[in-house]
Formats: sequence, structure tokens, C-alpha cells
Amino acid sequence: MQNDGGRTAAAAQLPLEDNALGTLSLTAGTADHVSRVRGVLAGNDLTNPGLDTVTLASWQRCYRDHGLDPGAAPDPVIIPRADLRDRQERYGRLLEIARPEMTNLYQQLAGSGHAIMLTDRDGVLLNYIGDPIFTDTAAAVGIKTGAVWSEAVQGTNGMGTCLIEQKPLVIHKSSHFFMRNAGLTCAAAPIFDPNGNVLAILDASSEATLAQQHTMVLLNMSAQVVENRVFFCGMREAYIFRCHSRAEFIGTLGEGLIAFTPDGRILAVNRSAMFQLEIKGPEQIVGRALSDLFSMSLPMLLKRAQGGPAFPIHETRCERRFFAKIQAPENTGRPALAPVLRPHPASNAPALPLIPGPFEAMHFGDPRMQRNVATIKKVLDRDIPCMLFGETGVGKDVFARAIHQASPRRDKPFVALNCASLPESLIESELFGYKSGAFTGANREGSRGKIVQADGGTLFLDEIGDMPVQLQARLLRVLEDRMVVPLGGDKPIPVSIQLISATHRDIRALISTGLFREDLYYRIHGISITIPPLRERTDRRELILKVAQAQVGPAVTLDWEPAAMERLVNYPWPGNLRQLRNVLRAVTALCDDNRITLNDLPDEVRHPPRAIDAPAVPDEAFNALGLAERDALLRMLEDLHWNVSLVAKNLGLSRNTLYRRMKRYGINPAR
Repeated sequence: MQNDGGRTAAAAQLPLEDNALGTLSLTAGTADHVSRVRGVLAGNDLTNPGLDTVTLASWQRCYRDHGLDPGAAPDPVIIPRADLRDRQERYGRLLEIARPEMTNLYQQLAGSGHAIMLTDRDGVLLNYIGDPIFTDTAAAVGIKTGAVWSEAVQGTNGMGTCLIEQKPLVIHKSSHFFMRNAGLTCAAAPIFDPNGNVLAILDASSEATLAQQHTMVLLNMSAQVVENRVFFCGMREAYIFRCHSRAEFIGTLGEGLIAFTPDGRILAVNRSAMFQLEIKGPEQIVGRALSDLFSMSLPMLLKRAQGGPAFPIHETRCERRFFAKIQAPENTGRPALAPVLRPHPASNAPALPLIPGPFEAMHFGDPRMQRNVATIKKVLDRDIPCMLFGETGVGKDVFARAIHQASPRRDKPFVALNCASLPESLIESELFGYKSGAFTGANREGSRGKIVQADGGTLFLDEIGDMPVQLQARLLRVLEDRMVVPLGGDKPIPVSIQLISATHRDIRALISTGLFREDLYYRIHGISITIPPLRERTDRRELILKVAQAQVGPAVTLDWEPAAMERLVNYPWPGNLRQLRNVLRAVTALCDDNRITLNDLPDEVRHPPRAIDAPAVPDEAFNALGLAERDALLRMLEDLHWNVSLVAKNLGLSRNTLYRRMKRYGINPAR
């Protein structure tokens, strides 16, 4: 390996017209990077450690095909706003599909300084969710919506190089062509359309010192989720042949998908199916009959679309055994929907239908929930504070996230803080942040706090009724001034947030007892939404079917014994939707042959506890200590699925004593 001087000398051997040395004012680090790239391009430094074949090929393209010079990085290219709007409109349905996965990936990597990005097939950045820690770096290198990150513009980089290589990759630090980008670690994965063409690139970039493998794994999984969703949306009017060599992998990211017409002609195939069938591209099987690939007649295959467990099937070429399911076309009864990509002269993208909006899974016909959704839709673009009321477990957090995803702030962070889950001493630092050394045990780098993390997006304060009174004054000041001062700091930080609050408490009763500030209540109570408990909803049956199906995935068809369904519908569900999900998660895992019977239900559902004839007792009937004991008892009952015997054992009480306390606090398990 040559030393720095050797690399510089090697670069100098390039003809002036080839390496365009010019007169450059370079720092030592910049000069070293430029010298290394030029040395490699001159053929004198090919054994440099860490130089892989992907990086070498990209550097050569940048120099040979795009005429780029590592020592003369051009300014970032940002397309005009009108062009960006047009692209986002054409890719609108894809953005809707990808947004939840980008948010989920961002949350999994939260706090590690990552930015999650989605580009179109031209390398134009369409959506960007960035950790506040990464804000300054993103601005410096030109990471913003509308920026062009193709290789021809930005040199070797995760998004642009992935567009060309069409495979997952990591461009780490000095593997970038330009020194301006050499502080980045970029993991990128392609998203293909059903025709096998690159549709978009999903990227996770940070300033991480090491290229972290788990980031690449999470990113690739997210890209595969988006890609499969695009496939199902694009082929919803076709039959889908879902296959894998192992039956339990059908319905997972690794399943093979082949779309075909009612007469058996293959329309499209996903990457997993191509891998399993050992074919190089869709063109090898698209247009052929599905019966050419698998030894089963078309009538038998179509009959399998009526449901049932995975069935064995053999490939005709090598006699290999697979397991498969057939998914019938969706019969929506509606006119054709808008595509994921609107037709455009420069685009050969497939026409993919619209997917459900954020609120469509909130209810299935319940009038109160319909009114809630209609109300909130009217104020989505007004930045009016919203308060969500409802019992524990009714889905206030899910509704809050749906508000964010439907709002104009959906491309920015959604940051949640449960005010009841943190000790009083930690809420202040979690919410407002702190400077380095602000208190004993503080992080050396300090903390930005939840409010600053939510800048530009949505801050969700769950169980705000449990926020200490002294912190309520600080929160009120932030909401009035739109400025945050971290603990130990003196410089205000401007913020722009949409505030959503939630509580199961009676806020007016808390105000009357001095436990909640009246001025804060009027500041955060712009609009109120009350989410009904599950026992009062008229769409319980549909909710049960939807939640159960979500536990097993779309590939599994559940069979319900009528008695089991009736017991679930009529059960009072004291723990609401949270309890319903936990029960159905266990039931669907334990049932035989995907048939749910009465015997599969847990004891507390099959044999509900005896009703306790105690009237509901308002919060104001208790002092602060009584309220605290009542809330703690409610949480424990909910955590243990209202198993009174187990709660009594954990508390060291007899069941009769526990029932007396529940009666005293107006806790009725039958409700």
C-alpha cells in the first residue's frame, strides 16, 4: 500500500486535461481524499484497503461517463418546486405506500442520527424523514426534498449508485466520490415494480463511524415490504400465486408472488419468486401459462382460490416441491382507481390503484367513530390543538398517528411521550431536553428533547392528565411562545409543532382539585375527540375480524365457529382494543387448522367475571392519593387482562378484599 505522498504523486501522473487539477484550495483531509480517488482512477492505487468492486466501478463511471472531478464538487442540484410537485403527484400512491414503512424504520433507528429517504427512478428525493441530530449535516450536503442524488450529479452515493447497481448496498464514508459527502454512511435498497423495473430507492443515511449491518437489514426489509405492497396494489385485479418451499413462510417477506389472469397467463412476478424458480428476469416467464411452471391444472388452481391451507405443488422443470396459496382478485365494485404512478411521457411505470387512507382502518361503520373522523378531517390543515378522550386501550395513540399521517406534516417526525410512564423527575428532561452537564447522570452530548425532535411535525402527549403541575406551566409557555429552552441552557430554540394530547382522566375534575392548570387546558383544547370504548361500538364484529386477520397475515384464511364469534362480540372488553389484540394474538396462534372455536378463547372471555353492581364513581370523589391508587389498580388489571385472581395474588390480597376496593373505586369488570 502506498503512503499519502505516493497517492498524491500517482494522481499527479494523470494528464492535466484528464484529472483537471486546476488551482484548488484544499484542507489536508480533502487533499488526501481527492488524491486517493485520483490515484485509483489513474490505476496506481487499486489495492487500497476498503475499495470494493462496487465503489471502483462507480468512481470510474463518475470520471469516465459523467466527467466529474473529485476535487471540484458542484453545488447540490434542487429541481424547481413545480417539477417536484408534479413528481410527487405522479408518485403519490407510492409515497402513501412507503410512508408508514419509512416512519417505522425511522422509529427503529431513532436517536442514532439517521435520515430516511425515498427517491424516484431519476434519483430525485421525494420524501425525507430526518433525525434532528442530522439536520445540520443534511443541509450541508443538500439532503432535502427536490434534491437530485443521481451518480451523474452527486457522484458515488447510496441512492445514485443503488439506482445503477440495482441491488442493496452501503456507501461508507470515503467511498463517496466527493469529499463533501465523505462524512456520510449511506445504506440503500431498490424497490422494483411488478414488471421488474426499478421504481424507487429507499435510503438510510447517517454520520455513523461504522457501517452498521443491522441498519442494512432493517432497510432491506422495509424496501421489501413496500415492494410487495406495490405488487399487490398493482395486481389487485389478478389472481396471485403465493409460494415458498416452506409452508410457514407464505405470508412473509420471503414469499414468491406470481400474478396471473383467469385464463392462466402470467402477468408479473416478484424478486423472491424469481430467486426460488432460478430465473434471471420476468421476461423469462411473463406471458407464459402458469401450468407450464407447476404441475397442476388451471381449474384446480382456480378452485384453490376459494381458500384453505397451503397446498403442495411441484415445479415441472426440476420436480421441486413448493407450497402455495391462491389469492383471488379483489372485487371492489368501484370504478378503476388512481395509479401509484400517473402516466407520464418519461415513465413506463405500472398503473397501481389507490391504497386506503390513514383513517380507513379506524372504524367499520360505527357512527361515533365516523363523526370523529369527519370532524378531524375538517381541521387537518389548520394546526388546531386536538385532545383525545377515552378509556385506556381504546386506541388514542393509533388515532393520533392517523391524524399525523393524514396531515400536511406527515413527512415530518411523529414524536410521542407518555406522561404517565416516566418518573416525575425525568419528564422535564425528556420533554424539554437538556444541555451537557445540566444534572448528574446527564448524557455528555445533552439531549434535544421531545419537543425539538417533533419540530415541523407532530408532538403527541399521551396521558397528559398525569403531567406534574409545575411542568404544565413550562409547556404552556412553549405553546404560547413557540420557543424551547433546554435544562441548563439559556438560548431559546424556535419550534413549530402540531400538538395532540390524550387522556383517560376527567380534566375538568383535575382542574377543580388544582391538579391541572385551567389556562393550559384552554390552550391545548382546540378540538376534542372522544373515542368510544369497544363495548359501545357497533362495529365490534368487523373489528374482531380485522384484528384477527392482522395477526395471521393476508395469506391465512380463518374459519370461525359461530359460538366463538358471538362470545367475542358480546364480551365487555374492559381493556378495549389493546385487550382485544392480545387475546386474538394468542387465539390465532393456538387454534388448530386456522379454525377458531369457543374452546380456543381464554377463560376470562369464555367465563366473564360476575358483574359488580357498583355505580361509576367520578374522579372528583377521590383525593389525590385515592386517584393514584385507583389508576394503579386499573393499570394492573389491564396488564393482567382483568384476571382478578392473579391481580389479588400479585398485590398480596384476598380476592374479596380486591373486589371491595374495586367496588370502592367504581371499577366494574363486567363493563
